[in-house]
Amino acid sequence: MLFTSYGFIGFLLIVLVLYYILPKSFQKVILLLASFAFYALSGPLYLLYLFSAILTTFLAGRYMGKNIEVQKAYIADHRDTISREGRKLYNARQKAKRKRAMVYAIVINIGVLSVVKYTNFVIGNINALGGQLTFLDIALPLGISYYTLMSVGYLVDIFRGTIKAETNLLNYALFLSFFPHIVQGPISRYGELSRTLCEPHDFNSQNIIFGAERILFGFFKKLVIADRLFPVVSTIAGDPKTYRGAYILCLMFFYTLELYADFTGGIDITIGVAEMFGIKMTENFERPYFSKSLKEYWRRWHISMGTWFKDYLFFPIAMSSTMQKFSKFLRKHFGDYVGKRLPVYISSFIVWFMTGLWHGASWNFIVWGLLNYVILMISEEFEPLTVKFHEKFIPMENRVYQGFMVIRTMIMVSMLKIFDCYANVGDVFASIGSIFTTGNFGIFTDGSLLELGMDVFDHGVIFATTLLLFVLSMIQRRGSIRQRMLALPFAVRAMLISALFIGVLLLGDYGVGYDSSQFIYNRF
Repeated sequence: MLFTSYGFIGFLLIVLVLYYILPKSFQKVILLLASFAFYALSGPLYLLYLFSAILTTFLAGRYMGKNIEVQKAYIADHRDTISREGRKLYNARQKAKRKRAMVYAIVINIGVLSVVKYTNFVIGNINALGGQLTFLDIALPLGISYYTLMSVGYLVDIFRGTIKAETNLLNYALFLSFFPHIVQGPISRYGELSRTLCEPHDFNSQNIIFGAERILFGFFKKLVIADRLFPVVSTIAGDPKTYRGAYILCLMFFYTLELYADFTGGIDITIGVAEMFGIKMTENFERPYFSKSLKEYWRRWHISMGTWFKDYLFFPIAMSSTMQKFSKFLRKHFGDYVGKRLPVYISSFIVWFMTGLWHGASWNFIVWGLLNYVILMISEEFEPLTVKFHEKFIPMENRVYQGFMVIRTMIMVSMLKIFDCYANVGDVFASIGSIFTTGNFGIFTDGSLLELGMDVFDHGVIFATTLLLFVLSMIQRRGSIRQRMLALPFAVRAMLISALFIGVLLLGDYGVGYDSSQFIYNRF
């Protein structure tokens, strides 16, 4: 069920009415049943994957939580009789038990994800080397990449002592299956989401209004911008031999804008829906296209994914005993610099390889991840020289230079995003190279761009809406736009919201039966 479909709007209204008219004690049950129903619509059998993730990680978490309680009780009861060494040994044994439970549960769930998402990728690579294996007919369950990472984060947080294990199965099941974020994130943390997810809520008109405004803006981004750009992007990317040179520049700009409007629009809907229930979800974007470097961009884009990989993959690898021993060996034989930097590079390489693989079971995504890694590591190495350059020639505070850095980063990011468009890595490099060799810049004046799926009116809409997004992003730098709108007279607010609503109705690029295209990040 698409967020931008009439079916979803009707579904949401029914759930909202039941949520607030029935006693508060039923609110979690209503949300859980609604989440299961929403998930079942993508395929009833897929519920088995979700139930498996819920039960295995909940039971592992419960075991770890009980083990912690037993450990504390034992130490308290034997405080006067147990030696310091005995306490250390006992604690180490209990910690090892918790670690085994965590690892078993993680292996099971990552294993399930790997089988359904990467089996055919492995078979394809084996066949490319001469094998003759048959591809398996495995459909990817909705949201499995997201709720798997969420469940892994939950277990690791219990092991680290960051959160306490949930003792209520209903609460935990709702955390993993909550229908707004199961489609494309954000990748929530239990310690953050559970604060408002599992508590009762009174009807609050402000939450309803704010949530509806956020949803409407998400609809605007998705239907008016992203879906309007979809035909052009599909046409250019669908025929790499025909559309080269200047067409690839168009692809860079159009796809970058489409992905932003599609993904942030979906997250706006997710956060808005949750807000209508009184539930607060983490923000996933912070004006990423205003970034002055690729490193800054990744702090602002898909924030929940970046922090997940940093907290649950990079740091465990970089701080592991194996890596620390390796670092010590390097320092001894090759000096402090190598001993300090190489472990970071290795850990980062693994993270970016896995980031690419998470986005898709295809080499184009893996290469995309590794190119991000290469650029980031080169930037890291040259940072001291960059600092000296700015101190001597151009101060970082120079507004013109800051604008240059934003444009430079935007071009870099847009070029990397082309890897999303072509499954064949060779097509990506050939297309990028054609920008400098083929030329054909006459397409910008001879009307060729009007033959790709957008007419003059569509191009005008894209120009106007892109300008609108830019202006709104500039305003948002000074604080929440919705909060600022509260200070406006009611008539002005009503006029602005009505204009947005009418804009979605009149300018939305609807398909057959007034349906919209699938969200891009659903495939990840």
